[in-house]
Amino acid sequence: MAEGPLEVRGRTSPNPWVGCVIVAECGNSGFEGATSPAGGAHAEVVALGRAGDAANGSTAYVTLEPCAHHGRTPPCVDALINAGVRRVVIGVLDPDHHVRGEGARRLRAAGIEVGVGVCEAEVSAVLAPYLKHRRTGRPWVVLKLAATLDGRIAAPDGASAWITGEEARADAHQLRAESDAILVGAGTVRMDDPRLTVRDARGCSPLRVVLGAIPSGARVEPALSMGGDLGAVLDQLGERGVLQVLVEGGAKVAHDFHAARLVDRYVLYIAPAFFGGDDARSVFAGSGARTLDALWRGRIVAVERVGSDLRVELAPEPDDARDEVPWPSIGVAEVG
Repeated sequence: MAEGPLEVRGRTSPNPWVGCVIVAECGNSGFEGATSPAGGAHAEVVALGRAGDAANGSTAYVTLEPCAHHGRTPPCVDALINAGVRRVVIGVLDPDHHVRGEGARRLRAAGIEVGVGVCEAEVSAVLAPYLKHRRTGRPWVVLKLAATLDGRIAAPDGASAWITGEEARADAHQLRAESDAILVGAGTVRMDDPRLTVRDARGCSPLRVVLGAIPSGARVEPALSMGGDLGAVLDQLGERGVLQVLVEGGAKVAHDFHAARLVDRYVLYIAPAFFGGDDARSVFAGSGARTLDALWRGRIVAVERVGSDLRVELAPEPDDARDEVPWPSIGVAEVG
């Protein structure tokens, strides 16, 4: 079976992990495609290639608006038009400044029926890192934490390996494989000397980023040393084409990203364990809410058992998403 967009995620950046299905006019055959690594064919072209002559008169279902410009590859709208596709159903419009509704407009101008917004919420969730990057220039920020039930991430002496079990660690490595960069503080490098590579999951190791000076001989090398304002750090990573950055620690870095309201998703691996005192190290190192009214409150997106641990995913409330900017001005009514 052909790979879908979720299977190719982590291999397409800075392009999005798009999926396309070509359904032949008779409706009995479907031909799938997903985006190739950067410089390779986009999902529409892959699916059209598998469909061959069956693409004539077909309906193309695509998660993201087809591109309408020459980049590393020719425009996907040209491939759809030339293949004789009759109808194109789009999940979400592309906020990239090269597209912004132009793909849908060109398809309609060629006489192709265009529908927009089918399964929009689901597609937007899958493509959230790409959509944020194209709207704001910044990567999607995932803060990953591993803690005991009493909210501690390390013993008083700093030891933290291993709070969670093997299954949770493998799941965290999958998060690494889906990310374009992984970020930690220099204190974590000095304390733990991590490699920050992908070992327990399929996929490539992300760009390694250290906030602060990297100690000589650290296993994290080669890595990028950065510093200064965290917003500026995200801007620079965005300019490098990083769509998703995984923040792995330590407690001070986690606190600073959280306090600055720069986190888009929190992923907590919670072990069925207690340190049982107030001397073990907390999830966040720094000042927090002073009153109940000042509590940060988000929403739980998912809860999953991973081995003997729990994986809890949280999102900020919509009005807490500081980086959001409006969609392109092109509306659904304009594109059909």
